[in-house]
Amino acid sequence: MKTILIKHIKTLYGIIDDATVVKKSGTEMAELTHINDAFLLLKNGRIADFGHSSTIEHLAPTADEIIDATGKMVLPSFIDSHTHIVFAKSREEEFVMRIKGKSYEEIAAAGGGILNSARKLQSMSEDELFEAAKERLFEVIASGTGAIEIKSGYGLTVQDELKMLRVIKRLKAISPITIKATFLGAHAIPTEYKSNRNGYIRLIIDEMLPQVAADQLADYCDVFCDQGFFTVEETSEILTAALGYGLKAKIHGNELGYTGGVQVAVKHNALSVDHLEYTGEEEINCLLKSNTMPVGLPNCSFFLGIPYSPARKMIDAGLPFCLASDYNPGSSPNGRMSFVVALACTQMKLTPEEAINAATINGAYALELSETHGSITKGKLANIIITKPISSLAFIPYHFGEDVIERVIVNK
Repeated sequence: MKTILIKHIKTLYGIIDDATVVKKSGTEMAELTHINDAFLLLKNGRIADFGHSSTIEHLAPTADEIIDATGKMVLPSFIDSHTHIVFAKSREEEFVMRIKGKSYEEIAAAGGGILNSARKLQSMSEDELFEAAKERLFEVIASGTGAIEIKSGYGLTVQDELKMLRVIKRLKAISPITIKATFLGAHAIPTEYKSNRNGYIRLIIDEMLPQVAADQLADYCDVFCDQGFFTVEETSEILTAALGYGLKAKIHGNELGYTGGVQVAVKHNALSVDHLEYTGEEEINCLLKSNTMPVGLPNCSFFLGIPYSPARKMIDAGLPFCLASDYNPGSSPNGRMSFVVALACTQMKLTPEEAINAATINGAYALELSETHGSITKGKLANIIITKPISSLAFIPYHFGEDVIERVIVNK
């Protein structure tokens, strides 16, 4: 692997000298350490050194490639800790239904939503799914994502959940970035089990989980704990079984109401609880006593027209906060993390510094990648974004419709 020297960087952002820092909480989130007129040295796929450009003369002869970043900014790549990029087809017909006044719950009750995606996926071959997901993966890498989580959950049968997870495993093998796989068999109750909920839960626990574990297809287990989906009790039962197979918890919670998703996430020491559109004092206090990362998905709120998670309130209470794209065919058909950052600033009232921390170092925490990703730290993977010439950090969310990224460098 070659040595790359990036010189005359207008501003190098996201520096964390202390490698033991794994997340930022509360007032720390406003701190995005930086160096103006900086250099960054990448060697053998790792961050080797950085500092002020005045100190780089001795480094230039050792570099295989020199990049002049005059007027440009360099940041750690985004870490997208919540996606569903393995899916069959888009669902724009539901988009039109929502325009005409149907709610997410009404569309789901009529066989749309997750069940619609499941029907489409079940009729698609593994190879077709792989090719479509590969295209989406490289699309988000080009837009600055340097590590990603991908969930199953559109299969809802033993064979189709396993098919999805095999696709994710194949993506891991060819991906230039780190991928974490999450088993989400508990995404919805299939139509054929509507009058036999326990039968589907037994299918997840007794048939899906053993095969997922035997074939080493997942890193985590997720449950959609919300009204109209899985109850707190059902969620707890599934997560307890998953932990028996070594699968840690990541939970969809409180997207549609105050449904106990946060409390059950904390009870099971979940790595993260995601969505959180409905989060009050009780949920905040519960999270403050835990190691569970709260994750906001503003793309979903924007697209569905539902409340945004109260990120400002959570951060002001002293919590960490993470941002992810929720890239999926129904409620967030967009994986561009720079737009997620823009929504966090405009709709959730995060500062640009807070939003970047939420999308980098805190995203790494939510995927157990803190040792290798999420900041400009010596020894971490050389996964970085080089912007086009821009005036300030705030330019990134301010120009939300413009692609400000000139080059992405990623290593696995």
